[in-house]
Amino acid sequence: MDKKLKIALIQCPLAWEDPETNRVAFAGRIDAIPKDIDLIVLPEMFTTGFSMSPANIPVEEGKKTLAWMQEIAKQRNAAIMGSIPYFEMGQYTNRLFFVKPNGGYEQYDKRHTFTLAGENKVYGSGRQKVLVNFRGFKICPMICYDLRFPVWARNVENYDVLVYVANWPKARIHAWDILLSARAIENMCYCIGVNRIGTDDMKLEYPGHSAVYDTLGKPLVFSQKEEILYAELSMDHLQNTRGKLKFLEDMDRFNLVL
Repeated sequence: MDKKLKIALIQCPLAWEDPETNRVAFAGRIDAIPKDIDLIVLPEMFTTGFSMSPANIPVEEGKKTLAWMQEIAKQRNAAIMGSIPYFEMGQYTNRLFFVKPNGGYEQYDKRHTFTLAGENKVYGSGRQKVLVNFRGFKICPMICYDLRFPVWARNVENYDVLVYVANWPKARIHAWDILLSARAIENMCYCIGVNRIGTDDMKLEYPGHSAVYDTLGKPLVFSQKEEILYAELSMDHLQNTRGKLKFLEDMDRFNLVL
């Protein structure tokens, strides 16, 4: 029997450096999502926008948002994921949480901090790739700028789904579209990208372009407006495509030294 994973991608504007306003807004949007959805995906820094001033936000907001995600996951019997500024052991990180219905969670710290915006001067860089097993699918979460670095995403673990949460601006959106499709093709996996829309307090404009690509790089859903996107992932599609096209078996072998 074909395993399915039903996902919802929330593409919307974000309130600048205002976690409570964003949590309330997302809770309202999540209320409109059908009950049979398995995974809800939020953008990068969904409580603040892409802020390089995390000290403007009380440090306890990180734990409050994690608790909020755990409550949402429990209520919906679904996983929820997205990244937030998180303070721990004297250091801020751009941290993604993947929260499961039982309250358990996995976390991933953004590996490639965006030097063009000075993110590397404010947030620590992650050093560990993370894989999440959820309802029969192996999911690899990543964040925004990670998309430009294919070696980091290389599918040596035989994962099924690659997810990028982002605040990706309009000026470089063509690269976003092309690279999401490329990551799907080269890794023979589903590739999901969730971007925000609107304009932030730094006057940067975000055009959405959230999408889901199949293992051949074809878009299943795509949007440039404020909305919730839905897609259904199929394990049969993954296995059949990989069975016929054994490209992953021919990849170059190497070890990544951090």
